[in-house]
Amino acid sequence: MKTLTQIWPDDLAQLYHEKGYWRGETFPALLRDRAVRFPGRVAVVGGDQRWTYADLHDKARHFGAGLLARGLVPGERVLIQMSNVPEYFIAVFGIFAAGLIPVFALPAHRRVELEHLARKSEASAIITQDRIERFDHSALVADLVADLPDLRMAIILGDTADLTSFDTITGNPATLPADPDPQSVAFLQISGGSTGLSKLIPRTHDDYIYTLRESARICEQDEKSVYMAVLPVAHNFTMSSPGVLGTFYAGGTVVLCPSPLPDVAFPLIRAEGVTITALVPPLALLWMDAAEKSRPNLPSLQLLQVGGAKFLPEAARRVTPTLGCRLQQVFGMAEGLVNYTREEDTDDITVTTQGRPISPDDEVRIVDDADQPVADGATGHLLTRGPYTIRAYHNDPAANQRSFTKDGFYRTGDVVSRLPSGHLIVQGRATDHINRAGEKISAEEIENHLIAHPDVFDAVVVSIPDAHLGERICAFIQPSGDDLKATDIRRWMRTRDIATFKTPDEIRFTDSFQTTAVGKISRRQLRGHIKDELLNG
Repeated sequence: MKTLTQIWPDDLAQLYHEKGYWRGETFPALLRDRAVRFPGRVAVVGGDQRWTYADLHDKARHFGAGLLARGLVPGERVLIQMSNVPEYFIAVFGIFAAGLIPVFALPAHRRVELEHLARKSEASAIITQDRIERFDHSALVADLVADLPDLRMAIILGDTADLTSFDTITGNPATLPADPDPQSVAFLQISGGSTGLSKLIPRTHDDYIYTLRESARICEQDEKSVYMAVLPVAHNFTMSSPGVLGTFYAGGTVVLCPSPLPDVAFPLIRAEGVTITALVPPLALLWMDAAEKSRPNLPSLQLLQVGGAKFLPEAARRVTPTLGCRLQQVFGMAEGLVNYTREEDTDDITVTTQGRPISPDDEVRIVDDADQPVADGATGHLLTRGPYTIRAYHNDPAANQRSFTKDGFYRTGDVVSRLPSGHLIVQGRATDHINRAGEKISAEEIENHLIAHPDVFDAVVVSIPDAHLGERICAFIQPSGDDLKATDIRRWMRTRDIATFKTPDEIRFTDSFQTTAVGKISRRQLRGHIKDELLNG
């Protein structure tokens, strides 16, 4: 099993310690401390469950001890794929308490993504639910365990069939190990892959908890805050900006929303006194459209965060008049850098920018194609390094060579401009990612699935601007016969065991790609050529 590390140069690590960014905090200690300070305060609300901090701490410790009793060993990786249910937090904090490493998968992931993550992380166990949005995850996981020898255990919340029931995982907390090294890797997150499936992002206890602490401060969270998780809890945005983990850091309450639809979310906001929640732009538009019709009374809601994709100014200006709360734009990435607009920002800054960095020591470079700095206010490629931005992906030398400069700056793939105030304006992506409703999708990955169809000769996938999704997926397909239809392609993509959000929104057929002379043009250039023709008529 490959060692998990995330190491900053000694001089920077010393600086980050001296400035108090890294304070030697760990996730087991975080929950333990909150359970001592706020034992009776409600930590999690989900469905008919209401758990205090003391409840959550006790449940997590018994669960973690149960994992060790079943034969897992501290340092092993556990792939976790769950929806917004309270048991997710038992699993995550139980894994932390046991000295194991969670690997976060998304609810929409299917066989292809889960197998990749399990292999890449060398996971020993997987925790999921019997069904997530009507999909049979028990059957999928049973097949994974049968096919992957290193995946020794599958734990299922719900109907387990022949697998291990979540409810049977319990043990003696006295068997739990001591708290980990704060500089050790706490978990693995996933990154959008520009040339295929996701890379793995090792985050340390110290670096990630720093983002929770500062995010909670910037967002003015305290023990009275009530955060509603609408987006999947495994998303970095929902986890830490300030998200569910930032809310726990502040001693507040997390409310799990079972559906992002306004007719579910609005009553829950009222019933639980929600003060803050976070959406991607398409959902923000949906909420505002619904609010204009129904005029909901949401007196507790103070702050709506919007992030994951660019929020157009015209839409941003509608938030406060329509929903009656303050807007905060958030722009960040699981690899590190996070930007917020602040309460003291002018209305114009709030609606037209995506915020400024968390830390005074977040270093930001904006460069041209030759890596030379651009003039102030000009558009360029965003590079960054800092006290919570990673220095390397896990076990991926090729990606590390592409994604990091020799002096440790991370190439984000984003194209931005910067105001004198430090606020960033996101212009788009430089890579062949498609940012569909906040999900970063590789064009090449989709092309590979399309080309595998027996009646597809070639395929090129590009992004198209979309008022609701931010970008939608458009596939240009060169068939090898005459009978291929868009419905055939969509049916084919459903058989590929991939997340459903990777199915093209729009499919167009073409007789040929005129610019695909062998050896004369790269696929990236071809995508750019087709996109230019599409958008410019």
